[in-house]
Amino acid sequence: MSKLLLIEDDHTLSDLLCEYLSAQGCEVSQAFDGEEGLKMATSESFDVILLDVMLPILDGFEVLKKLRATHLTPVIMLTAKGDDFDRIFGLELGADDYLPKPFNHRELLARIHAIGRRIDYVKQASQQTQLMNINHVTLNESARRVSVDGHELTLTGTEFAVLYQLMVHVGKVVSKDALSQHVLGRRLAPFDRSIDVHVSNLRKKIAKYNDTNCIQTIRGSGYVFLDQ
Repeated sequence: MSKLLLIEDDHTLSDLLCEYLSAQGCEVSQAFDGEEGLKMATSESFDVILLDVMLPILDGFEVLKKLRATHLTPVIMLTAKGDDFDRIFGLELGADDYLPKPFNHRELLARIHAIGRRIDYVKQASQQTQLMNINHVTLNESARRVSVDGHELTLTGTEFAVLYQLMVHVGKVVSKDALSQHVLGRRLAPFDRSIDVHVSNLRKKIAKYNDTNCIQTIRGSGYVFLDQ
């Protein structure tokens, strides 16, 4: 059973989603403005946060920015259909995934389950120790930690999963679609830049401590993590 926090100011939509997700076995808490949502998100433990962009008091971006300063709880942004800026900006701030409104309730549940499977995988991996030290980057799978030249990085669960997939296939091209299926649990849709933004975030965080371009773009194919 997933414990969810739904931050949505549309009471009718919030109640409908709450009813549906509860019927699917999820435990759902509701918040109707950004300030209330941020307070709940930072004072309680949730498996996934469903965060609307257009919120009173604090908008979804402000909530996410403040949340990421202290918490790495997975976040799915609920954005306006066709608003690419909202989607990309949310991912740049550290959202794990996004879903444009209006959406099918089953699609939302699938996104939640995909994050749940990733969390379960990390828990299972904690029973084993896999340490990779490649091109100045050290990834400890069991401890879920990444460092660059000894400096620890703060990564979201999605960023960690993307980096793991690239490092475990070091020297080989990993397609964007393969990354999307492994990390987000879905095929990459046309014009979907989710993986691009997560990789961009990784590059920025790595470059803070070492300017080596260890993640290279292979145009039309995907990405490759270089071994030197």
